This record gives sequence, C-alpha cells and structure tokens, in this order.
Amino acid sequence: MKLAILGSRGFPSTYGGYETLVRRLAPYLLEAGHDVTVYCRARDEGRRTWITDGVRCIATPGYDSKSLSTLTFGMTATLDATFRRFDAILVLNIANGFWFPALRAAGMPFAVNTDGIEWERGKWSRLGRATFQAGAWMTAHNANALICDSKAIGDIWRQRFGRDYVFIPYGAPVLTDVPNDRLGKLGLPDKPYLLVVARLAPENNVELTLDALDLLRTDAPHAVIVGTANFDSPIEERLRDMEAAGGLSWLGHVDDQDLLAQLWAHASVYVHGHSVGGTNPALLQALGAGAPTLALDTPFNAEVLPFPEQRFPHDAGVLAARIESIVNLPTLRQTMTERGQSLIGERYSWNDVCKEYMDVLVKLASRRNSSCD
Repeated sequence: MKLAILGSRGFPSTYGGYETLVRRLAPYLLEAGHDVTVYCRARDEGRRTWITDGVRCIATPGYDSKSLSTLTFGMTATLDATFRRFDAILVLNIANGFWFPALRAAGMPFAVNTDGIEWERGKWSRLGRATFQAGAWMTAHNANALICDSKAIGDIWRQRFGRDYVFIPYGAPVLTDVPNDRLGKLGLPDKPYLLVVARLAPENNVELTLDALDLLRTDAPHAVIVGTANFDSPIEERLRDMEAAGGLSWLGHVDDQDLLAQLWAHASVYVHGHSVGGTNPALLQALGAGAPTLALDTPFNAEVLPFPEQRFPHDAGVLAARIESIVNLPTLRQTMTERGQSLIGERYSWNDVCKEYMDVLVKLASRRNSSCD
C-alpha cells in the first residue's frame, strides 16, 4: 500500500515527539512491505524529492515561523498529497485541520494524531489558541480516525467533540549499560545531578524546578537544564544568572540522542514538569533510560507513572523535599529505575506502537479500496 505521513519536520529528524514517531514508524512501515512517503519542511541538497533509507521524502514550501510554520507547510503538503494516489495518510498536528476538506474531496482516508491540548499552551497568543481550537473542530469533523497518545486526551476529544478515538501511546527503548563518556566534557560523571529536558514554555514549569532548587540552596544537586524557548522567555535570563553563579549547567537545545540518553541514564533525578501534553516522549525516554523520575501530577503524567510518590503538586516546597530524598537515598533511586524500565518494556514498546499505527492505516486503506471496487 502507498502510505504517507505529513505534518512533521521530516525524516529522519530528532527535533521533537512527532519526529521521534516518524523516525520509528516510517522504517517499520517500509519493512512491512509498504511504499512510504514522508513530507518534509527542508530540501535535501536542493532536491524537492529524494530517498532516505528507502523512505520517499518530499519537501514542500512554507513560511518558517513560530505561528505560521505548521499552517503553511501543512497546506502545501496537503495540496501535494491530493495529486498523489496514497491509500492512506497519517497527519500529525490538528492545526492541519483547515486543509482536511481537500483530502476528503480527493477521496483519501486519513488518521490524525491529536497530540496534546495545543490551545492551552502558554506560548500561543489568543489568536494562536483560537486557531488550534478551530483546527481541532475541523479535525473532529473531517478525520476518518483520531489517534490519541493518552486516554485522558482521548476523553477530552470524546467529551468536547463527540468523537471516538484509537489509543496509541508513544514508545521508548529500555536502555542498559549506557556509557557516560559523553558527559565528561560537561564535568558531570562524578557529580549527582538533577536533569530537566523541556522547552522553556510556561506549561512545562521549568521555573517551578528552579524555585525548588532555590529552596534547597547549598543542599541542591547540580542542575542540568536541556531546552530553549522559540519565543522571548524571561526564564532564559534566570538560567544565565544561575549558571554564572555555579551549580547549574544550561545546555540549550540538544538533538544528539546519544548524549540525551547518557544524561537521562546517569541523572540522580529527572524532573518532568509538562502539564498540557498527552503521553510525553521525554517522560518515556527518561523512564526507559533508567532515570529516577518525578513528574508533575496531571492526568496525563499519572497515566504513564502510576506511583503517587513519584508525582508532585505545583508546589516548590513539596518538589524540593522529593528531590532531596531521592538524591540522598541510592536504594530509592534504584527502585525507581527498575520499575520505570519495567513500565516501558511492558506498555510502551516501539514495535507495538508502530504495529498499531500500521493497523489503523491499513484498515482505512482497505475500507477505501473495498468501496472503490
């Protein structure tokens, strides 16, 4: 079958959750015998169409900015797709919902990964949030299938739009015997350190972790912050000041997956403050790498991490106390590592995730082909 994926930055890419999914799913579909096309935002050495590891990549134009990237690249990719005879399409990002009538008119069945509650992300203006809400409405009324990576997110779609959904989480590998040679240049191997991996957006609550570290003062572990903001963010100035004072390393954006794996695997505690996403890829990767993990107590994080003692309220004092207890108790860290990796192995296997995506796309394609007979 001819299958396509549109709405990500491309293949292979390591930028974020969508790109991680595409990097895993496209080769899986290819190995299963399908013809796979991934729409991309950037050309490869000036080429509009090329093949990477057997996957056909097509670059379409768009305007690369915080507010218009998804809409413009999504529009051109969707229009291009309507002229090709794909049997089924996986679309990422509900902002592409504005262009779904074109796919419907072309008779191409498509499933949409809904991701999180985009209209509640603090980085968006009022217009941006309204755009995502409108995109969600268009998605609910046009998509042949909705895929939610979290049951809590799926329930929101069911209650708000009256649509059923297919639950397919993200995946993550279970990593063992991860080396620490990449950490030497950061001066970290012999130091207990706290890790945060997150975009510096308000809904990811990085400042809450910094507040907790301030409360710990001299007892605070060294902090490693991975992430940047793609808009003006006052937290960046605070991070620069804390780094200058010592006790904190701000690495900015890191797309080196080997380095990230080492950071997670050797952290004394990983703090996950995301509040509006579904099943967050960074949380799964941290658990799979064995990081002793604390997560903000939200329905989405609780779905992944069912242990109350590993979740914290939006309270810097409580978070500080949890951090202190974990850093000072090696046996507790080992327990958290073992059960986190057990969770990933049992519930978040990439092989299972990719098979479930393929099953949805094949079912959509089969319905279309049988109706055309």
